[in-house]
Amino acid sequence: MAVIKKKKTSLTSLFLGCYKAKNTSKYEGEEKPVMKIRTCPAFKRLSLSDISDPSSPMSVMDDLSHSFTSQKLRMFTLSELRMITHNFSRSNMLGEGGFGPVYKGFIDDKVKPGLEAQPVAVKALDLHGHQGHREWLAEILFLGQLSNKHLVKLIGFCYEEEQRVLVYEYMPRGSLENQIFRRNSVAMAWGIRMKIALGAAKGLVFLHEAEKPVIYRDFKTSNILLDSNYNAKLSDFGLAKDGPEGEHTHVTTRVMGTQGYAAPEYIMTGHLTTMNDVYSFGVVLLELITGKKSMDNTRARREQSLVEWMRPMLRDQRKLGQIIDPRLESQYKTEAAQVAASLAYKCLSQQPKYRPTMCEVVKVLESIQEVEIKERDVNNKEAKKIVDIKKCRHHHRRGQRRVNIAYSDSLLYKESRAKQNNDV
Repeated sequence: MAVIKKKKTSLTSLFLGCYKAKNTSKYEGEEKPVMKIRTCPAFKRLSLSDISDPSSPMSVMDDLSHSFTSQKLRMFTLSELRMITHNFSRSNMLGEGGFGPVYKGFIDDKVKPGLEAQPVAVKALDLHGHQGHREWLAEILFLGQLSNKHLVKLIGFCYEEEQRVLVYEYMPRGSLENQIFRRNSVAMAWGIRMKIALGAAKGLVFLHEAEKPVIYRDFKTSNILLDSNYNAKLSDFGLAKDGPEGEHTHVTTRVMGTQGYAAPEYIMTGHLTTMNDVYSFGVVLLELITGKKSMDNTRARREQSLVEWMRPMLRDQRKLGQIIDPRLESQYKTEAAQVAASLAYKCLSQQPKYRPTMCEVVKVLESIQEVEIKERDVNNKEAKKIVDIKKCRHHHRRGQRRVNIAYSDSLLYKESRAKQNNDV
């Protein structure tokens, strides 16, 4: 068996499909080699498997400056990121996840020429956390090459010494987790919940049906971000994995993800398929329906796992009232809630072959949204009719008053004239 010698990996070689170096040798005092772009007949998305040793140190700033990624992504210096986040001030911190803390910042052409003025989210790697260089690189590889309105936009990155930082578009409403489980807040409306579910599902469809399929692997409420209009976008691709191609049915990998969201067959075998994402979607849909977290150790023992507790009840329409979030106070269409519950039940099947594809999930959610829109239109028309009737009655009463006043005025005039004539 041949042993492949590990060598220093450069992202120049990583993106070798479309780029070619004239001279890759480097000597002291020699000019930096010029990289020329050559025509690429068919774009092939690259992944971690295309790198000989993803964990080795890389001159990323130098290499990416000559890669296709630089066409889309900006390379920031640590000093620039300190400036836009006020030196990573705690007052600018948006939150903290498995990768590390996230800060709000603002960029414009004063930071870098040509930058669109906009707020951004700056995610810095926690050097003592669970994730590291490999996850940071995966994020760049996936979001640097994939673009869809249901995926969060990666604007750029920073790589200086041990520091790994990512810069994203800013999502004003934060994560779905914060919105739906936030205490002492108004409950999220049913229509908005279904809108978010549909947007997130479309994001998964885009990944699953790509020419080179992607398995998201960490679908959960904290990784679904929301803009000001509650449009959902998937974020955090550190654990994403390229799906099986050709005759392969699955990808075998070590089990990674979040407790409560991973599919049972993946936990037991390490076999990864798109059906694992479908199961995770079912968990999130159940959270949206119930308003409860997938795992909660403060609940009674038999209720700590939301799926084990609620799934048996999902197929019984008579138990819908026990399942659905009481904070909604019956402000939802029963038929739509029943369809959503049935969909969650199918997604959470123990057998992957009985789960729907994400494309089928989208069709069901779109049908729910169509019913919601029709219902809203009917209600709006009824409300408009009531307003119009009230306006008509108001104008009618005002008209009556004018007639009565005019009539009384005419009587007074006649009486006055008659009195004058009698006096004469």
